[in-house]
Amino acid sequence: MSQSSPITSTANSINERAAALVERMKAEALELRIGIARGELGETLIDAGAEHVGGIAAGLRMAEVCMGGLGVVSLIPNATVPRWPWSVAVRSSDPVIACLASQYAGWRLSDGEGRDAFMALGSGPARALARGEPLFENPAFAHLAYADSTTSATLVLESARPPPTALVAKVAQECGVSPEHLTILYAPTQSLAGSVQIAARVLEVALHKAHELKFPLERILDGMGTAPLPPPHPDFVAAMGRTNDAIIYAGQVHLFVSGPVEDARALADQLPSERSRDYGRPFAEVFRHFKGDFYAIDPMLFSPAQVTITALETGETVHRGQINPSLLDASFA
Repeated sequence: MSQSSPITSTANSINERAAALVERMKAEALELRIGIARGELGETLIDAGAEHVGGIAAGLRMAEVCMGGLGVVSLIPNATVPRWPWSVAVRSSDPVIACLASQYAGWRLSDGEGRDAFMALGSGPARALARGEPLFENPAFAHLAYADSTTSATLVLESARPPPTALVAKVAQECGVSPEHLTILYAPTQSLAGSVQIAARVLEVALHKAHELKFPLERILDGMGTAPLPPPHPDFVAAMGRTNDAIIYAGQVHLFVSGPVEDARALADQLPSERSRDYGRPFAEVFRHFKGDFYAIDPMLFSPAQVTITALETGETVHRGQINPSLLDASFA
């Protein structure tokens, strides 16, 4: 694929933008059914679905925080899959920063051993301050010339409990902020808020796969996506399966890109989930088949079901992939 000149994101601090969204959530905590607390080091802890009920509204807000304030997330009626008529819709005019610098759950956090060990994947704009993941070291991503600099940080965790004190201190140190200026939002995958904010990653999943396919990120100028709202399940594997299947078998993404139309076609050919060797079974079954080894699963499976790519220089639009209602039913029902 041909290269183009780098662009610099026009976004100001995504952590500052997220902080403004967090303040709104705190002011509306009662309506959102979320819990606000201070941790031992002074960090702000927002429980959106563990000890507090949370809900769909909390999940939508959580997803926008996760995108560093550069995405709009809503719930819309969608007749694409008749038995599951409500979808999470997401859009961003700065999709690479919103999705990869912020929303992508790439920060692996752990503390302790044995039954009391804490493990969670971190997402949100705090990642752009810590910049400790391989993604930020990749020349293709560095080409965007974006860096955040602020005194506050916001982290989102897929977790049923807040991180231990030692891990809070580590996160604050790596972000270069004091703990009292660190906010951590958390909700388990099994919760309503967790289901919503994971389904809202449909655009991010497409961006990450485009990155893995070595499409120049600076040429992805705008994007939007939808995924059916997954019904929560009390079992973690079943819940995780449903949130993945919402994207793999019924996610739809539309990207607007610059550069030659041949590159847009090549990206569209490779992007849908049906190109993966592990396509064709509910994700929970795939996960069990590989005995819970997440990294044994073909990474190309993590893609939207259907993609539309518009090449802005020619106006040509390419459509690839397909929705699979029967596999979504097998997962959700």
